[in-house]
Amino acid sequence: MTWLCRSDDLASGEVQRFDVEGHRIAVVRIGDTFHAVGDRCSHANYSLSEGVVWADDCAIECPKHFSKFNLRTGAPDTFPATQPVPVYEVRVSDDEVNVDLP
Repeated sequence: MTWLCRSDDLASGEVQRFDVEGHRIAVVRIGDTFHAVGDRCSHANYSLSEGVVWADDCAIECPKHFSKFNLRTGAPDTFPATQPVPVYEVRVSDDEVNVDLP
């Protein structure tokens, strides 16, 4: 597991980008749950961390062409994206957010 941040560094509904070991990762907090996905939209290679978090849908929307990606599966929920983004396992322990890199 690779340490990214402290849990209180992100408020609920907030997203932050981390560059770790060659991976661009968007970390999203929804309530007490943290999600981590690849930070590049599979359609236009745009930064998802600059997009909108849809807490009720557990999704993040690309700011370029508005494709929404499910934070649990990485699958796009709307067009124009058709390919998923990577999903990383997240563990929170002692208020530290860690991600499992491949």
